[in-house]
Amino acid sequence: MSAVARSFAAVLFVASLALAGCQDREAQAAAQAQAQAQADEQQAVAGERDFEAAVAAENWALAKAQADVLLSRYPQTEAAGRVRAKFDEVRSRGDAVREQARTAALWSYDTRPADGGQQVSAAIYAREPVDVDGSGTKPVRLIFRDHPSWGRSSYLVLEAGDFDCYPSCRVEVTVDEAAPRRMAANRPQTDEAIAMFIDDEKALWRLLEGAKTLSIAFPVKAGGTRTAVFEVAGLDRARMPGWQ
Repeated sequence: MSAVARSFAAVLFVASLALAGCQDREAQAAAQAQAQAQADEQQAVAGERDFEAAVAAENWALAKAQADVLLSRYPQTEAAGRVRAKFDEVRSRGDAVREQARTAALWSYDTRPADGGQQVSAAIYAREPVDVDGSGTKPVRLIFRDHPSWGRSSYLVLEAGDFDCYPSCRVEVTVDEAAPRRMAANRPQTDEAIAMFIDDEKALWRLLEGAKTLSIAFPVKAGGTRTAVFEVAGLDRARMPGWQ
């Protein structure tokens, strides 16, 4: 064999060794990737079981949290695909639960002895404070009260300024996106509180059924009207049994 032939054969041999080494590395990498994919799928399936258990228990916050972890860590797995198909509904339900808890916390309830019985009330502050007299924004409160002697009543309370509603006036009440309706109101001649009663408390109470927001536009002594908006969706009507 000539020197040229021997040199060419050596080059071929080295090339074949390099090719074999490359193929071995590729096969090893493929095997490792397959093993990792199987391990990921097993972990994802375990996470999917926890997710499904939370869904079955209607623990939407936990279900969403478990889905978030699974989809972040193992996004390419089959289990992630199954969870992803249910994720929007779970998130929606979780958001609804959180919103219900938030709006429920806006209401406060009070029961106290009065005139040989029990006075029961439900109160909520306006979503945003209102400037009624130029002294700056201050809270406005809506109260529903059931008194053993005075009966049921609904009224607004200010912390400053005053209503222009003595002896009577009209307020404009709006529920969500419905058309406004005018309702009779009155400012009692008392200094105990800056309060204005809405005369048809039963009608106002009924308006809250299924409502998200209640807006009340009322006249003020400083001139014009002001509007207080209340997020009423979280009212626990069972806490006011006399109003049912």
